[in-house]
Amino acid sequence: MSARRAVVVDVVRTPFGKGRAGGALAGEHPVDMLALVLEALLRRSDLDPARVDDVIAGCTMPVAEQAGNIARHALLAAGMPVEVPGVSIDRKCGSFQQALHFAAQGVVAGAYDVAIACGVEMMSIVPMKTNRMGRDDEGPRFRARFGDGLVGQGISAELLAAKWRLDRESLDELALRSHRLAARAREEGRLAERIVAVDREDGRRVTDDEGIRPATTAEALAGLRPSFHDEAMAQRFPEIGWRVTAGNSSPISDGAAATLVMNEDTAAALGLTPLAAVTGYTVVGDDPVLMLAGIIPATRKLLDRHDLKPDDIDLYEVNEAFASVVLGWASELEVPLDRVNVDGGAIAYGHPVGASGGRLLAGIVDNLMRLGARRAVMTMCESGGMANATLLETP
Repeated sequence: MSARRAVVVDVVRTPFGKGRAGGALAGEHPVDMLALVLEALLRRSDLDPARVDDVIAGCTMPVAEQAGNIARHALLAAGMPVEVPGVSIDRKCGSFQQALHFAAQGVVAGAYDVAIACGVEMMSIVPMKTNRMGRDDEGPRFRARFGDGLVGQGISAELLAAKWRLDRESLDELALRSHRLAARAREEGRLAERIVAVDREDGRRVTDDEGIRPATTAEALAGLRPSFHDEAMAQRFPEIGWRVTAGNSSPISDGAAATLVMNEDTAAALGLTPLAAVTGYTVVGDDPVLMLAGIIPATRKLLDRHDLKPDDIDLYEVNEAFASVVLGWASELEVPLDRVNVDGGAIAYGHPVGASGGRLLAGIVDNLMRLGARRAVMTMCESGGMANATLLETP
């Protein structure tokens, strides 16, 4: 019997809105947002929803409106049969990507023929840290191991900038590049294929990502103050140069995304054309203080498993949680930026953490075809010092 191969048949997402009051999607229920992309995915493929073996949803704040297994709630809200199961997972910023891994692994193992990986985060409704409920989420044994305590992601971004000697100008330059490339992709109509419009009760129709700022200038970015300056952290980490700003960081965002993953033979039998094959996946743990550098060992582990070098990869999608994350990764792996985030990244689009991997995946599948590329890697840094990496190839 020939080996089973997992393929991506389609990817859709909502526009990404600012994750605050007054944002383009603020007030929309996360179950409805996830149901919207599930409906669109099934409609576009003309797939009988009863064929879906499982719906795997990433969500990093599974509380309040996002509680109660949002995968199951959303698939039922989308009108899928009650016989279709759903499960929700939390791998922090890599939650969508981990859902993709689980779906692909299930296909390869023979547990699934058809699966949906998806994700949602409505950060305007369920803010970060809501799930802690003001309680101690670490415990005495954890704190005993890390006596000085962990740090916030902004401090980790500053530590990366210090470690790889990234100056403020370099960070702002990457941010400016992100907005310009994202604006160009939007102007050329290349984003619309994957975006599902959101029709709001007040009559507004949201069709575009809210965070892209084509008019941003280097001067405007240079005028922003550091976002995470803290005297206690300055004493603990004297190497920090306080270069990370709101302009060279990803914004808090709202959004949802979904992808249809199948056994390659099943897709052929249904007359569906694969966009890419998921041929490799890995997840790693890394220093929880430096935290955001896990994409470096994750990428290396993925490439080593497949006997590949960084130069063997045509395209990279590296989540722009902060500019220092991408630039530190590129410096360490010696990857030229012209292969990285060719349509911009999260600094421009936004970062609805449970769904962001869907935007990275959409960019990869479209650019593999558009640019005639063969291989791509997407990688995502994650809270707590983890990272996912995925290898995708033309089918």
